[in-house]
Amino acid sequence: MQQAAASFFQQLPPEQWFWLMLCALLIGLAKAGVKGMGMFAVPVMAAVFGGKTSVGLVLPLLSMADVFAVSYYNRHAEWKYVWRLLPAAILGVGIGIWVGFVVDDEAFKGLIAIIIISSLVLMVVQEYVALPDKLVGSWGVASLFGVLGGFSTMIGNAAGAIMAVYLLATRIPKNSFIGTTAWFFMIINLFKFPFHIFVWGTISWKSFLLDLAALPAITVGVFAGIQIVKFIPEKTFRYFVIVMTFVISLRLLLA
Repeated sequence: MQQAAASFFQQLPPEQWFWLMLCALLIGLAKAGVKGMGMFAVPVMAAVFGGKTSVGLVLPLLSMADVFAVSYYNRHAEWKYVWRLLPAAILGVGIGIWVGFVVDDEAFKGLIAIIIISSLVLMVVQEYVALPDKLVGSWGVASLFGVLGGFSTMIGNAAGAIMAVYLLATRIPKNSFIGTTAWFFMIINLFKFPFHIFVWGTISWKSFLLDLAALPAITVGVFAGIQIVKFIPEKTFRYFVIVMTFVISLRLLLA
């Protein structure tokens, strides 16, 4: 098995190794709180490795980075938001599984781009028109974002913008934002694993070996991200999330 794995690694072109490591680094940065960085990995990995194949490669990278993020920011999590979002997110994952059987890769990209652009509009509006606390705190609104987040994370690992819109609307502090998203995504990403392995077949032993090889890049990204976040002021952080989401949305739409 070791010889087979070594042969598989040698067959991977250098440019694919480069993009894999770069995306792993960006995912580490994102999970440490430099929001938006990880979303660059979605279109890049799809371009380098192919549509569904890239989804199966990115998920374990995200899950490994989730462990680091939760370990550092777990004390800051606002669990009331996690519990509000999870049930609907699971439903959204189920819808995404079904959609994966009936649409092609190009449709995936279009759906993800539409979701993110819509989220961006809401995010910008919320900077100037505050949503009523009663609306933000309602189960109905949380369920809507949960379904959208679960759906988008299943078909493209692209729920970061959806969750950013909802959690930024709650006006929770920066570290609470990071801790809450860390726990939410770790739970939902682990929930997705069996479906990628046994239903879609997008995660295999070989793909998992590639992800393990990228673990050092994730680690560097996480520790670099932790330091970067410390120097981003609260208001600057909010605008940073908006700008990064805008850039990523355009990249995804034009990919």
